[in-house]
Amino acid sequence: MRSAHWYGGKDRDGFIHRAWMRRGLPKDAFDGRPHIAIANTASDLTPCNSHLNEVMEYVKNGIWEAGGVPLNMPAVSLGETLVRPTAMLWRNMAAMATEELIRANPIDGVVLLGGCDKTIPSLLMAASSVDIPALVVPGGPMLTGTFQGTPLGCGTDVFRLSEEVRAKKLSEAKFLDSESAMIRSRGHCNTMGTASTMGIMAEALGMVIPGIAGTPAPDSRLLQYSQESGRRIVEMVHEGLKPSDIMVKGSFLNAIVALAGIGGSTNAVVHLLAIAGRLGIDLTLDDFDRTGSRVPLLVNLQPAGKYLMEDFHRAGGLRAVFKELEDLLDPKAITVLGTPLVKGLSEAEIYDTDVIRSRKEPLQPSAGIAVLRGNLAPLGAVIKPAAASANLLKHRGKAMVFDSIEDFKARINDPNLDVDENSVLILRGCGPKGYPGMPEVSNMPMPQKMLDKGVRDMVRICDGRMSGTAYGTVVLHVAPEAAAGGPLGLVQTGDFIELDVEARTLNIDVSDADLAARKPNTATVDGFAKSARGWQKLYIDHVMQADTGCDLDFLVGSSGEHISRESH
Repeated sequence: MRSAHWYGGKDRDGFIHRAWMRRGLPKDAFDGRPHIAIANTASDLTPCNSHLNEVMEYVKNGIWEAGGVPLNMPAVSLGETLVRPTAMLWRNMAAMATEELIRANPIDGVVLLGGCDKTIPSLLMAASSVDIPALVVPGGPMLTGTFQGTPLGCGTDVFRLSEEVRAKKLSEAKFLDSESAMIRSRGHCNTMGTASTMGIMAEALGMVIPGIAGTPAPDSRLLQYSQESGRRIVEMVHEGLKPSDIMVKGSFLNAIVALAGIGGSTNAVVHLLAIAGRLGIDLTLDDFDRTGSRVPLLVNLQPAGKYLMEDFHRAGGLRAVFKELEDLLDPKAITVLGTPLVKGLSEAEIYDTDVIRSRKEPLQPSAGIAVLRGNLAPLGAVIKPAAASANLLKHRGKAMVFDSIEDFKARINDPNLDVDENSVLILRGCGPKGYPGMPEVSNMPMPQKMLDKGVRDMVRICDGRMSGTAYGTVVLHVAPEAAAGGPLGLVQTGDFIELDVEARTLNIDVSDADLAARKPNTATVDGFAKSARGWQKLYIDHVMQADTGCDLDFLVGSSGEHISRESH
Protein backbone atom coordinates (compact mmCIF):
# COMPACT_ATOMS: atom_id res chain seq x y z
CA MET A 1 0.00 0.00 0.00
CA ARG A 2 1.12 3.52 -0.77
CA SER A 3 0.05 4.52 2.75
CA ALA A 4 2.61 2.09 4.19
CA HIS A 5 5.30 4.61 3.31
CA TRP A 6 3.85 6.73 6.12
CA TYR A 7 2.51 4.15 8.56
CA GLY A 8 4.93 1.24 8.21
CA GLY A 9 7.97 0.57 10.34
CA LYS A 10 8.82 0.97 14.00
CA ASP A 11 10.92 4.11 13.79
CA ARG A 12 10.03 7.61 14.96
CA ASP A 13 8.39 8.66 11.69
CA GLY A 14 6.01 5.68 11.65
CA PHE A 15 5.23 6.29 15.30
CA ILE A 16 4.34 9.94 14.68
CA HIS A 17 2.15 9.19 11.67
CA ARG A 18 0.24 6.39 13.39
CA ALA A 19 -0.09 8.08 16.77
CA TRP A 20 -1.62 11.26 15.37
CA MET A 21 -4.16 9.24 13.38
CA ARG A 22 -5.22 6.94 16.26
CA ARG A 23 -8.42 8.80 16.99
CA GLY A 24 -10.93 5.98 17.14
CA LEU A 25 -9.50 3.90 14.30
CA PRO A 26 -9.33 0.12 14.86
CA LYS A 27 -6.03 -1.44 15.85
CA ASP A 28 -5.53 -2.98 12.43
CA ALA A 29 -6.11 0.31 10.58
CA PHE A 30 -2.40 0.50 9.81
CA ASP A 31 -1.83 -3.19 9.05
CA GLY A 32 -2.27 -3.11 5.28
CA ARG A 33 -5.79 -1.75 5.01
CA PRO A 34 -6.28 0.66 2.07
CA HIS A 35 -6.65 4.24 3.24
CA ILE A 36 -9.20 6.01 1.04
CA ALA A 37 -9.60 9.78 0.85
CA ILE A 38 -13.01 11.19 0.04
CA ALA A 39 -12.40 14.42 -1.85
CA ASN A 40 -15.52 16.18 -0.68
CA THR A 41 -16.70 19.43 -2.25
CA ALA A 42 -19.63 19.90 0.14
CA SER A 43 -20.08 23.57 1.06
CA ASP A 44 -22.93 25.80 2.14
CA LEU A 45 -21.59 28.30 -0.39
CA THR A 46 -21.93 25.72 -3.16
CA PRO A 47 -25.64 25.04 -2.70
CA CYS A 48 -25.69 22.37 -5.41
CA ASN A 49 -23.18 20.35 -3.35
CA SER A 50 -24.54 20.99 0.13
CA HIS A 51 -25.85 17.40 0.45
CA LEU A 52 -22.49 15.77 -0.22
CA ASN A 53 -21.69 15.34 3.46
CA GLU A 54 -24.56 12.84 3.63
CA VAL A 55 -23.33 11.15 0.46
CA MET A 56 -19.89 10.94 2.05
CA GLU A 57 -21.23 9.00 5.04
CA TYR A 58 -22.56 6.29 2.74
CA VAL A 59 -19.28 6.18 0.81
CA LYS A 60 -17.57 5.73 4.18
CA ASN A 61 -19.88 2.83 5.03
CA GLY A 62 -18.91 1.08 1.81
CA ILE A 63 -15.20 1.63 2.40
CA TRP A 64 -15.45 0.17 5.92
CA GLU A 65 -17.43 -2.80 4.59
CA ALA A 66 -14.71 -3.59 2.06
CA GLY A 67 -11.94 -3.41 4.63
CA GLY A 68 -10.69 0.09 3.91
CA VAL A 69 -10.21 3.14 6.09
CA PRO A 70 -12.27 6.15 4.90
CA LEU A 71 -10.94 9.67 5.42
CA ASN A 72 -12.87 12.85 4.68
CA MET A 73 -10.67 15.24 2.69
CA PRO A 74 -12.48 18.57 2.09
CA ALA A 75 -11.69 19.92 -1.36
CA VAL A 76 -11.98 23.42 -2.81
CA SER A 77 -15.63 23.95 -3.71
CA LEU A 78 -16.85 26.33 -6.38
CA GLY A 79 -20.46 27.48 -6.43
CA GLU A 80 -21.28 28.50 -9.98
CA THR A 81 -24.00 30.95 -9.00
CA LEU A 82 -22.01 32.76 -6.31
CA VAL A 83 -18.27 32.82 -7.00
CA ARG A 84 -16.93 36.05 -8.49
CA PRO A 85 -15.70 36.99 -10.96
CA THR A 86 -16.40 33.53 -12.41
CA ALA A 87 -15.99 29.98 -11.12
CA MET A 88 -13.88 29.11 -14.16
CA LEU A 89 -11.12 31.36 -12.84
CA TRP A 90 -10.74 28.97 -9.91
CA ARG A 91 -11.16 25.58 -11.64
CA ASN A 92 -7.42 25.15 -12.14
CA MET A 93 -6.69 26.28 -8.60
CA ALA A 94 -9.18 23.74 -7.23
CA ALA A 95 -7.59 21.04 -9.40
CA MET A 96 -4.09 21.99 -8.28
CA ALA A 97 -5.04 22.06 -4.59
CA THR A 98 -6.76 18.66 -4.76
CA GLU A 99 -3.87 17.17 -6.75
CA GLU A 100 -1.36 18.25 -4.12
CA LEU A 101 -3.54 17.02 -1.25
CA ILE A 102 -3.85 13.60 -2.86
CA ARG A 103 -0.14 13.41 -3.52
CA ALA A 104 0.94 14.72 -0.11
CA ASN A 105 -1.22 12.48 2.07
CA PRO A 106 -1.01 8.77 3.04
CA ILE A 107 -3.82 7.51 0.86
CA ASP A 108 -4.13 4.58 -1.51
CA GLY A 109 -7.23 5.65 -3.41
CA VAL A 110 -9.69 8.52 -3.64
CA VAL A 111 -13.44 8.93 -4.14
CA LEU A 112 -14.35 12.19 -5.86
CA LEU A 113 -17.60 13.84 -4.74
CA GLY A 114 -18.75 16.64 -7.04
CA GLY A 115 -21.87 18.17 -8.48
CA CYS A 116 -21.79 21.85 -9.42
CA ASP A 117 -20.19 22.71 -12.74
CA LYS A 118 -16.47 23.04 -11.96
CA THR A 119 -16.21 20.51 -9.13
CA ILE A 120 -16.23 17.28 -11.15
CA PRO A 121 -13.82 18.63 -13.82
CA SER A 122 -11.36 19.92 -11.22
CA LEU A 123 -11.47 16.64 -9.28
CA LEU A 124 -10.91 14.59 -12.44
CA MET A 125 -8.02 16.83 -13.47
CA ALA A 126 -6.45 16.32 -10.05
CA ALA A 127 -6.92 12.55 -10.01
CA SER A 128 -5.54 12.28 -13.52
CA SER A 129 -2.39 14.13 -12.52
CA VAL A 130 -1.66 11.94 -9.49
CA ASP A 131 -2.96 8.71 -11.06
CA ILE A 132 -3.84 6.60 -8.04
CA PRO A 133 -7.09 4.55 -8.00
CA ALA A 134 -10.07 6.94 -8.15
CA LEU A 135 -13.74 7.05 -8.99
CA VAL A 136 -16.46 9.70 -9.10
CA VAL A 137 -19.81 9.85 -7.30
CA PRO A 138 -21.84 12.60 -9.01
CA GLY A 139 -24.07 14.55 -6.61
CA GLY A 140 -27.03 14.48 -9.00
CA PRO A 141 -29.67 16.97 -10.21
CA MET A 142 -32.45 18.57 -8.20
CA LEU A 143 -36.10 17.54 -8.60
CA THR A 144 -38.36 19.46 -10.96
CA GLY A 145 -39.89 22.60 -9.52
CA THR A 146 -43.14 24.01 -10.87
CA PHE A 147 -44.65 27.48 -10.96
CA GLN A 148 -48.33 28.02 -11.73
CA GLY A 149 -48.50 24.45 -13.04
CA THR A 150 -45.49 24.75 -15.34
CA PRO A 151 -42.21 22.87 -14.81
CA LEU A 152 -39.22 25.15 -14.35
CA GLY A 153 -35.82 24.42 -15.83
CA CYS A 154 -33.14 25.70 -13.51
CA GLY A 155 -31.03 28.20 -15.43
CA THR A 156 -32.76 27.89 -18.80
CA ASP A 157 -36.01 29.39 -17.54
CA VAL A 158 -34.11 32.14 -15.74
CA PHE A 159 -32.78 33.29 -19.10
CA ARG A 160 -36.15 32.84 -20.79
CA LEU A 161 -38.26 34.53 -18.14
CA SER A 162 -35.88 37.43 -17.63
CA GLU A 163 -36.05 38.21 -21.35
CA GLU A 164 -39.85 38.03 -21.18
CA VAL A 165 -39.76 40.63 -18.40
CA ARG A 166 -37.55 42.89 -20.51
CA ALA A 167 -40.00 42.41 -23.41
CA LYS A 168 -42.87 43.32 -21.06
CA LYS A 169 -44.54 39.94 -21.67
CA LEU A 170 -44.20 38.94 -18.00
CA SER A 171 -44.57 41.10 -14.91
CA GLU A 172 -41.59 41.56 -12.66
CA ALA A 173 -43.72 40.45 -9.70
CA LYS A 174 -44.51 37.09 -11.31
CA PHE A 175 -40.89 36.65 -12.31
CA LEU A 176 -39.78 37.14 -8.71
CA ASP A 177 -42.55 34.81 -7.45
CA SER A 178 -41.08 32.00 -9.56
CA GLU A 179 -37.79 32.34 -7.67
CA SER A 180 -39.03 30.39 -4.66
CA ALA A 181 -40.34 27.55 -6.85
CA MET A 182 -37.35 27.01 -9.12
CA ILE A 183 -35.03 25.28 -6.62
CA ARG A 184 -37.22 22.50 -5.28
CA SER A 185 -34.66 20.25 -3.60
CA ARG A 186 -31.01 19.50 -3.03
CA GLY A 187 -28.92 18.89 -6.13
CA HIS A 188 -27.53 20.78 -9.11
CA CYS A 189 -29.37 22.28 -12.10
CA ASN A 190 -32.09 20.03 -13.51
CA THR A 191 -31.52 21.01 -17.13
CA MET A 192 -28.86 19.49 -19.38
CA GLY A 193 -26.51 22.22 -18.22
CA THR A 194 -22.86 21.88 -17.36
CA ALA A 195 -23.38 20.14 -14.01
CA SER A 196 -25.62 17.43 -15.50
CA THR A 197 -23.35 17.17 -18.51
CA MET A 198 -20.17 16.68 -16.49
CA GLY A 199 -21.73 14.01 -14.28
CA ILE A 200 -22.63 12.18 -17.47
CA MET A 201 -19.20 12.85 -18.98
CA ALA A 202 -17.57 11.28 -15.91
CA GLU A 203 -19.60 8.11 -16.49
CA ALA A 204 -18.92 8.16 -20.22
CA LEU A 205 -15.20 8.40 -19.44
CA GLY A 206 -15.57 5.27 -17.30
CA MET A 207 -14.95 7.00 -13.97
CA VAL A 208 -18.41 6.32 -12.49
CA ILE A 209 -20.00 2.96 -11.76
CA PRO A 210 -22.29 2.52 -14.79
CA GLY A 211 -25.86 3.69 -14.30
CA ILE A 212 -25.29 6.20 -11.50
CA ALA A 213 -24.88 9.51 -13.37
CA GLY A 214 -28.14 11.44 -13.54
CA THR A 215 -29.64 9.93 -10.39
CA PRO A 216 -31.50 12.81 -8.69
CA ALA A 217 -29.80 14.09 -5.55
CA PRO A 218 -32.79 13.36 -3.24
CA ASP A 219 -33.27 9.83 -4.65
CA SER A 220 -32.40 7.27 -1.96
CA ARG A 221 -30.75 5.15 -4.64
CA LEU A 222 -27.95 7.72 -4.79
CA LEU A 223 -27.01 6.76 -1.24
CA GLN A 224 -27.10 3.08 -2.19
CA TYR A 225 -24.81 3.80 -5.16
CA SER A 226 -22.52 5.82 -2.90
CA GLN A 227 -22.08 2.84 -0.60
CA GLU A 228 -21.38 0.60 -3.60
CA SER A 229 -18.80 3.12 -4.80
CA GLY A 230 -17.11 3.01 -1.40
CA ARG A 231 -16.80 -0.76 -1.68
CA ARG A 232 -15.56 -0.57 -5.23
CA ILE A 233 -12.73 1.90 -4.60
CA VAL A 234 -11.17 -0.53 -2.10
CA GLU A 235 -11.29 -3.28 -4.73
CA MET A 236 -9.70 -0.92 -7.25
CA VAL A 237 -6.80 -0.29 -4.90
CA HIS A 238 -6.18 -4.03 -4.58
CA GLU A 239 -6.42 -4.38 -8.38
CA GLY A 240 -4.19 -1.35 -9.04
CA LEU A 241 -6.79 0.10 -11.44
CA LYS A 242 -5.87 3.76 -12.06
CA PRO A 243 -7.38 6.68 -14.02
CA SER A 244 -4.80 6.26 -16.78
CA ASP A 245 -6.00 2.66 -17.26
CA ILE A 246 -9.59 3.80 -17.61
CA MET A 247 -9.45 7.18 -19.38
CA VAL A 248 -7.79 6.38 -22.70
CA LYS A 249 -8.34 8.09 -26.06
CA GLY A 250 -11.34 5.85 -26.80
CA SER A 251 -12.93 6.89 -23.50
CA PHE A 252 -12.79 10.54 -24.52
CA LEU A 253 -14.26 9.74 -27.92
CA ASN A 254 -17.08 7.91 -26.12
CA ALA A 255 -17.64 11.02 -24.02
CA ILE A 256 -17.85 13.13 -27.19
CA VAL A 257 -20.48 10.75 -28.62
CA ALA A 258 -22.42 11.02 -25.36
CA LEU A 259 -22.10 14.82 -25.35
CA ALA A 260 -23.78 14.98 -28.74
CA GLY A 261 -26.46 12.40 -27.94
CA ILE A 262 -27.56 14.20 -24.76
CA GLY A 263 -27.29 17.73 -26.17
CA GLY A 264 -24.73 18.55 -23.50
CA SER A 265 -23.05 21.79 -22.52
CA THR A 266 -20.36 23.45 -24.63
CA ASN A 267 -18.41 23.81 -21.37
CA ALA A 268 -17.67 20.09 -21.60
CA VAL A 269 -15.31 20.89 -24.46
CA VAL A 270 -12.85 22.87 -22.33
CA HIS A 271 -13.18 20.44 -19.42
CA LEU A 272 -12.59 17.29 -21.48
CA LEU A 273 -9.62 18.92 -23.21
CA ALA A 274 -8.13 19.85 -19.83
CA ILE A 275 -8.63 16.36 -18.34
CA ALA A 276 -7.10 14.76 -21.43
CA GLY A 277 -4.16 17.15 -21.19
CA ARG A 278 -3.45 16.00 -17.65
CA LEU A 279 -3.25 12.39 -18.91
CA GLY A 280 -1.07 13.23 -21.91
CA ILE A 281 -3.81 12.20 -24.34
CA ASP A 282 -3.82 13.97 -27.71
CA LEU A 283 -7.40 15.22 -27.75
CA THR A 284 -8.17 18.19 -30.00
CA LEU A 285 -11.09 20.33 -31.08
CA ASP A 286 -11.13 18.40 -34.35
CA ASP A 287 -11.99 15.24 -32.39
CA PHE A 288 -15.18 16.90 -31.17
CA ASP A 289 -16.26 17.79 -34.68
CA ARG A 290 -15.09 14.58 -36.35
CA THR A 291 -16.54 12.25 -33.70
CA GLY A 292 -19.56 14.12 -32.41
CA SER A 293 -20.94 16.62 -34.88
CA ARG A 294 -23.00 14.09 -36.88
CA VAL A 295 -24.30 12.17 -33.87
CA PRO A 296 -28.10 12.47 -33.51
CA LEU A 297 -29.59 14.32 -30.57
CA LEU A 298 -31.67 11.76 -28.66
CA VAL A 299 -32.37 13.50 -25.36
CA ASN A 300 -35.28 15.92 -25.31
CA LEU A 301 -34.13 18.09 -22.39
CA GLN A 302 -33.82 21.81 -21.87
CA PRO A 303 -32.16 23.85 -23.26
CA ALA A 304 -32.28 21.87 -26.55
CA GLY A 305 -35.67 20.29 -25.76
CA LYS A 306 -38.47 20.45 -23.21
CA TYR A 307 -37.94 17.93 -20.39
CA LEU A 308 -35.70 17.94 -17.30
CA MET A 309 -33.22 15.62 -15.58
CA GLU A 310 -35.78 13.89 -13.38
CA ASP A 311 -37.55 12.88 -16.61
CA PHE A 312 -34.26 11.72 -18.14
CA HIS A 313 -33.62 9.43 -15.18
CA ARG A 314 -37.10 7.85 -15.23
CA ALA A 315 -36.92 7.43 -19.01
CA GLY A 316 -33.85 5.18 -18.81
CA GLY A 317 -30.93 7.54 -18.37
CA LEU A 318 -27.52 7.43 -19.96
CA ARG A 319 -27.42 3.66 -20.41
CA ALA A 320 -30.51 3.86 -22.62
CA VAL A 321 -28.79 6.53 -24.73
CA PHE A 322 -25.67 4.39 -24.98
CA LYS A 323 -27.72 1.43 -26.18
CA GLU A 324 -29.00 3.51 -29.11
CA LEU A 325 -25.48 4.72 -29.94
CA GLU A 326 -23.58 1.52 -29.18
CA ASP A 327 -22.13 1.14 -32.67
CA LEU A 328 -20.46 4.56 -32.26
CA LEU A 329 -18.76 3.66 -28.96
CA ASP A 330 -15.26 2.25 -28.49
CA PRO A 331 -15.88 -1.32 -27.29
CA LYS A 332 -12.46 -1.55 -25.63
CA ALA A 333 -12.86 1.42 -23.28
CA ILE A 334 -13.45 0.26 -19.71
CA THR A 335 -15.04 1.63 -16.55
CA VAL A 336 -14.09 1.65 -12.87
CA LEU A 337 -15.50 -1.88 -12.74
CA GLY A 338 -12.68 -2.99 -15.01
CA THR A 339 -15.17 -4.11 -17.66
CA PRO A 340 -16.08 -2.49 -21.01
CA LEU A 341 -18.40 0.52 -20.96
CA VAL A 342 -20.62 -1.27 -23.46
CA LYS A 343 -21.06 -4.36 -21.28
CA GLY A 344 -24.71 -4.96 -20.37
CA LEU A 345 -26.17 -2.38 -22.76
CA SER A 346 -28.55 -5.00 -24.13
CA GLU A 347 -30.38 -4.78 -20.79
CA ALA A 348 -30.93 -1.01 -21.05
CA GLU A 349 -34.36 0.26 -22.10
CA ILE A 350 -36.06 3.50 -23.05
CA TYR A 351 -39.16 3.88 -20.89
CA ASP A 352 -40.39 7.18 -22.35
CA THR A 353 -39.66 7.69 -26.04
CA ASP A 354 -40.53 11.37 -25.93
CA VAL A 355 -37.80 12.06 -23.37
CA ILE A 356 -35.18 9.75 -24.90
CA ARG A 357 -35.70 9.26 -28.60
CA SER A 358 -34.70 6.21 -30.60
CA ARG A 359 -31.92 6.41 -33.16
CA LYS A 360 -34.55 6.12 -35.89
CA GLU A 361 -36.56 9.10 -34.61
CA PRO A 362 -34.05 11.55 -33.10
CA LEU A 363 -34.85 15.02 -31.85
CA GLN A 364 -32.30 16.30 -34.39
CA PRO A 365 -30.38 14.18 -36.90
CA SER A 366 -26.98 15.75 -36.19
CA ALA A 367 -26.50 18.13 -33.32
CA GLY A 368 -23.08 17.65 -31.75
CA ILE A 369 -20.68 20.50 -31.10
CA ALA A 370 -19.53 22.13 -34.34
CA VAL A 371 -16.02 23.58 -34.55
CA LEU A 372 -15.63 26.69 -36.68
CA ARG A 373 -12.45 28.15 -38.13
CA GLY A 374 -11.59 31.12 -40.29
CA ASN A 375 -9.84 34.46 -40.12
CA LEU A 376 -11.92 35.38 -37.06
CA ALA A 377 -11.04 32.18 -35.18
CA PRO A 378 -7.73 30.74 -36.44
CA LEU A 379 -7.50 28.28 -33.52
CA GLY A 380 -11.19 27.52 -33.56
CA ALA A 381 -14.52 28.44 -32.02
CA VAL A 382 -17.51 26.29 -31.12
CA ILE A 383 -21.27 26.45 -31.52
CA LYS A 384 -24.02 24.18 -30.26
CA PRO A 385 -26.41 23.80 -33.22
CA ALA A 386 -28.99 21.99 -31.06
CA ALA A 387 -29.54 25.19 -29.07
CA ALA A 388 -29.37 27.56 -32.05
CA SER A 389 -31.95 28.92 -34.50
CA ALA A 390 -31.78 26.94 -37.73
CA ASN A 391 -32.28 30.04 -39.89
CA LEU A 392 -29.18 31.68 -38.39
CA LEU A 393 -26.74 28.81 -38.88
CA LYS A 394 -25.74 30.40 -42.17
CA HIS A 395 -25.67 34.16 -41.81
CA ARG A 396 -24.00 37.36 -42.96
CA GLY A 397 -24.45 40.56 -41.01
CA LYS A 398 -22.84 43.73 -39.78
CA ALA A 399 -20.90 43.58 -36.54
CA MET A 400 -21.93 45.54 -33.47
CA VAL A 401 -18.85 45.41 -31.25
CA PHE A 402 -18.68 45.66 -27.47
CA ASP A 403 -15.20 46.02 -25.96
CA SER A 404 -16.04 44.61 -22.54
CA ILE A 405 -18.92 43.37 -20.43
CA GLU A 406 -19.20 46.85 -18.94
CA ASP A 407 -19.40 48.40 -22.40
CA PHE A 408 -22.08 45.88 -23.36
CA LYS A 409 -24.20 46.60 -20.28
CA ALA A 410 -23.88 50.35 -20.79
CA ARG A 411 -25.10 50.33 -24.41
CA ILE A 412 -27.24 47.27 -25.11
CA ASN A 413 -30.51 48.95 -24.16
CA ASP A 414 -29.76 52.23 -25.94
CA PRO A 415 -32.73 52.88 -28.26
CA ASN A 416 -30.31 54.47 -30.74
CA LEU A 417 -28.05 51.39 -30.93
CA ASP A 418 -27.39 50.81 -34.63
CA VAL A 419 -28.60 47.22 -34.87
CA ASP A 420 -31.31 45.24 -36.61
CA GLU A 421 -32.25 41.56 -36.59
CA ASN A 422 -29.42 40.80 -39.06
CA SER A 423 -26.69 42.37 -36.94
CA VAL A 424 -24.00 40.21 -35.34
CA LEU A 425 -23.30 41.06 -31.70
CA ILE A 426 -19.62 40.73 -30.78
CA LEU A 427 -18.38 40.81 -27.20
CA ARG A 428 -14.63 40.59 -26.57
CA GLY A 429 -12.25 40.73 -23.64
CA CYS A 430 -14.02 37.74 -22.06
CA GLY A 431 -11.48 34.99 -22.69
CA PRO A 432 -9.30 33.18 -20.16
CA LYS A 433 -6.76 36.01 -19.94
CA GLY A 434 -8.99 38.94 -20.80
CA TYR A 435 -11.57 38.77 -18.05
CA PRO A 436 -9.88 36.73 -16.43
CA GLY A 437 -11.47 33.31 -16.20
CA MET A 438 -13.65 33.19 -19.31
CA PRO A 439 -17.09 34.07 -17.86
CA GLU A 440 -20.43 32.73 -19.07
CA VAL A 441 -21.50 35.88 -20.91
CA SER A 442 -21.46 34.79 -24.55
CA ASN A 443 -25.25 34.39 -24.73
CA MET A 444 -25.73 38.15 -24.61
CA PRO A 445 -29.23 39.44 -23.87
CA MET A 446 -31.01 40.87 -26.89
CA PRO A 447 -30.86 44.63 -27.48
CA GLN A 448 -33.98 46.21 -26.02
CA LYS A 449 -35.04 47.61 -29.39
CA MET A 450 -34.90 44.06 -30.85
CA LEU A 451 -36.94 42.61 -27.97
CA ASP A 452 -39.56 45.26 -28.58
CA LYS A 453 -39.76 44.06 -32.20
CA GLY A 454 -40.25 40.45 -31.08
CA VAL A 455 -36.72 39.26 -31.91
CA ARG A 456 -35.56 36.52 -29.56
CA ASP A 457 -32.32 35.37 -31.20
CA MET A 458 -29.42 36.93 -33.08
CA VAL A 459 -25.96 35.69 -34.00
CA ARG A 460 -23.63 36.39 -31.10
CA ILE A 461 -19.86 35.88 -31.04
CA CYS A 462 -17.60 35.96 -27.99
CA ASP A 463 -14.27 34.72 -26.64
CA GLY A 464 -16.01 33.73 -23.41
CA ARG A 465 -18.28 30.83 -22.49
CA MET A 466 -21.99 30.40 -21.90
CA SER A 467 -23.95 28.47 -19.33
CA GLY A 468 -24.86 24.96 -20.34
CA THR A 469 -28.42 25.92 -19.47
CA ALA A 470 -28.42 28.72 -22.07
CA TYR A 471 -29.59 28.68 -25.67
CA GLY A 472 -29.35 30.71 -28.86
CA THR A 473 -27.14 31.09 -31.92
CA VAL A 474 -23.99 31.74 -29.97
CA VAL A 475 -20.44 31.28 -31.27
CA LEU A 476 -18.12 31.04 -28.28
CA HIS A 477 -14.64 29.99 -27.10
CA VAL A 478 -13.16 32.03 -29.96
CA ALA A 479 -9.41 31.36 -30.00
CA PRO A 480 -7.09 33.09 -29.77
CA GLU A 481 -9.05 35.45 -27.56
CA ALA A 482 -8.77 39.20 -28.01
CA ALA A 483 -6.45 39.54 -24.99
CA ALA A 484 -4.06 37.00 -26.51
CA GLY A 485 -3.80 38.94 -29.76
CA GLY A 486 -6.61 37.17 -31.57
CA PRO A 487 -8.35 38.83 -34.55
CA LEU A 488 -11.53 39.23 -32.49
CA GLY A 489 -9.75 42.23 -30.96
CA LEU A 490 -9.51 43.86 -34.40
CA VAL A 491 -13.14 43.71 -35.50
CA GLN A 492 -14.81 47.09 -35.99
CA THR A 493 -18.50 47.92 -35.81
CA GLY A 494 -19.86 47.75 -39.34
CA ASP A 495 -17.54 44.97 -40.55
CA PHE A 496 -19.42 42.14 -42.21
CA ILE A 497 -19.26 38.80 -40.40
CA GLU A 498 -19.93 35.53 -42.21
CA LEU A 499 -21.04 32.42 -40.31
CA ASP A 500 -21.56 29.09 -42.04
CA VAL A 501 -21.98 26.23 -39.58
CA GLU A 502 -22.41 23.59 -42.28
CA ALA A 503 -19.12 24.70 -43.88
CA ARG A 504 -17.57 25.12 -40.39
CA THR A 505 -16.39 28.65 -41.14
CA LEU A 506 -16.34 31.96 -39.26
CA ASN A 507 -14.89 34.91 -41.11
CA ILE A 508 -14.68 38.68 -41.15
CA ASP A 509 -15.05 40.15 -44.64
CA VAL A 510 -11.85 42.16 -44.45
CA SER A 511 -8.72 41.49 -46.47
CA ASP A 512 -5.74 39.92 -44.78
CA ALA A 513 -3.70 43.05 -45.45
CA ASP A 514 -6.29 45.38 -43.93
CA LEU A 515 -6.73 43.12 -40.91
CA ALA A 516 -2.95 42.92 -40.39
CA ALA A 517 -2.73 46.70 -40.46
CA ARG A 518 -5.24 47.14 -37.67
CA LYS A 519 -4.39 47.38 -33.98
CA PRO A 520 -6.75 46.92 -31.02
CA ASN A 521 -8.37 50.17 -29.99
CA THR A 522 -7.71 51.75 -26.61
CA ALA A 523 -11.11 50.74 -25.19
CA THR A 524 -10.46 47.10 -26.04
CA VAL A 525 -7.04 47.01 -24.39
CA ASP A 526 -8.27 48.97 -21.36
CA GLY A 527 -10.94 46.32 -20.84
CA PHE A 528 -8.45 43.46 -20.43
CA ALA A 529 -7.82 42.13 -16.93
CA LYS A 530 -4.77 43.43 -15.14
CA SER A 531 -3.60 41.88 -11.91
CA ALA A 532 -0.35 42.40 -10.02
CA ARG A 533 -0.58 39.65 -7.44
CA GLY A 534 -2.03 36.39 -6.24
CA TRP A 535 -3.84 33.69 -8.12
CA GLN A 536 -5.18 36.04 -10.78
CA LYS A 537 -1.67 37.07 -11.83
CA LEU A 538 -0.50 33.44 -11.90
CA TYR A 539 -3.58 32.53 -13.91
CA ILE A 540 -3.24 35.34 -16.46
CA ASP A 541 0.47 34.63 -16.94
CA HIS A 542 0.05 30.88 -17.48
CA VAL A 543 -3.47 30.04 -18.67
CA MET A 544 -3.71 28.49 -22.12
CA GLN A 545 -6.38 29.13 -24.71
CA ALA A 546 -9.81 27.54 -25.04
CA ASP A 547 -8.77 25.22 -27.87
CA THR A 548 -6.54 23.31 -25.42
CA GLY A 549 -8.82 23.44 -22.37
CA CYS A 550 -7.72 26.59 -20.49
CA ASP A 551 -5.41 24.72 -18.13
CA LEU A 552 -2.23 26.31 -16.80
CA ASP A 553 0.73 25.56 -19.02
CA PHE A 554 2.83 24.09 -16.19
CA LEU A 555 0.10 21.65 -15.12
CA VAL A 556 -0.26 19.79 -18.40
CA GLY A 557 0.72 16.13 -18.19
CA SER A 558 0.59 13.61 -15.38
CA SER A 559 3.25 13.94 -12.69
CA GLY A 560 2.43 10.81 -10.70
CA GLU A 561 1.79 9.96 -7.11
CA HIS A 562 5.16 10.71 -5.53
CA ILE A 563 5.98 13.82 -3.53
CA SER A 564 9.30 15.46 -4.33
CA ARG A 565 10.85 15.08 -0.86
CA GLU A 566 9.98 13.14 2.25
CA SER A 567 9.17 15.01 5.45
CA HIS A 568 10.58 14.52 8.93
